[in-house]
Amino acid sequence: MAKVIALGLALLAFWLALSGHYTPFLLGMGVLSTGLCVYVASRMGLIDAESVPTQLRFSLLFYWAWLLIEIIKSNYQVARIILSPRINLGQQLVLVPTAQTTDMGRVIFANSITLTPGTVTVEIAGQALLVHAMTADFVPSMEDMGRHVAAVEEGKA
Repeated sequence: MAKVIALGLALLAFWLALSGHYTPFLLGMGVLSTGLCVYVASRMGLIDAESVPTQLRFSLLFYWAWLLIEIIKSNYQVARIILSPRINLGQQLVLVPTAQTTDMGRVIFANSITLTPGTVTVEIAGQALLVHAMTADFVPSMEDMGRHVAAVEEGKA
């Protein structure tokens, strides 16, 4: 029941943010439409820990802030490599072990790697990710990222 309420509140907040109109009729229609969406999702059995990740709570917000800083640092590294007079690429495919316990945790980790310039997740292979890295300098940051994602998954970040 908590996940149903969380989904309803999240959808209503999203609707209010996108609408920008707060007349009684439109607010009523927003409540009605979000209620209908939650009802249909509940009847279809779509409300679970993967679709409504309430266990992540606020730790995910802190992780996003940390990830933004990592993306900026990685942008700087890639720019230095590209603008260097001697481009010294050491491209490699690396198997990065995952410490995440759920599929959602592994997907967050894989997407975070892909969002970071200079690295691309090629495949999720069991308990490891196959990652293409522009240089070997990017590998330690991926391992650090894995620890941060595991902390988010446990709600400690």
